[in-house]
Amino acid sequence: MSFMTMLTRKFALPEAGEALPGRAEAIRPAAPHAVSGRPLEGPWPEGIRTVLLGMGCFWGAERVFWSLPGVWITAVGYAGGQTPNPTYNEVCTGRTGHAEVVMVAYDPALMPLASLLAVFWQRHDPTQGMRQGNDVGTQYRSAIYVDDAAALAEAEASRSAYAAALKAAGHGRAITTEIATGRRFYFAEDYHQQYLAKNPNGYCGLAGTGIACPAAPAADVGQPA
Repeated sequence: MSFMTMLTRKFALPEAGEALPGRAEAIRPAAPHAVSGRPLEGPWPEGIRTVLLGMGCFWGAERVFWSLPGVWITAVGYAGGQTPNPTYNEVCTGRTGHAEVVMVAYDPALMPLASLLAVFWQRHDPTQGMRQGNDVGTQYRSAIYVDDAAALAEAEASRSAYAAALKAAGHGRAITTEIATGRRFYFAEDYHQQYLAKNPNGYCGLAGTGIACPAAPAADVGQPA
């Protein structure tokens, strides 16, 4: 592959037939959650829902959610692309179509989806397209993947509300966040799971717009954007 082709893949999702083939074997987490000790694959209590959130590099994004009230478990992985059971190195080529995402398993009675999404909006910059800060490429795009039509409508309403907040604050760029249903989650390798709990001084590239989302829960008030 030429250098220019590799560069293009940083900014454009692969066309049909361009994606890497992947493999039949899935990456399976070998250890429980490094913060809560709960199993990453369940079983989970009745009523727990999941949402997949892409906010750039998933190391810092996962840390945003694992301590929020009502969040049962978090895990990092890949979603939104074409390659089955990708590896991190494959995702980094831009030829899988996947975004780095955090799976958030939550109790909607304690942490409604609208509140989770408010945290999502204000803790990264959803207007940067195929990048997040200095992290450039399709894997770093902003994304919300939900599991049904009702959650899809809620996510789209949340996007509209934050777009209004950005406009009112004079932010000049439009939201580029991808919102969709039916996107499969693939676990990332064990060394990525809860990375910043294991490596407290590790890299975190998250930086929001500095514009608050009115629906953010009290647990996130005062947190850095």
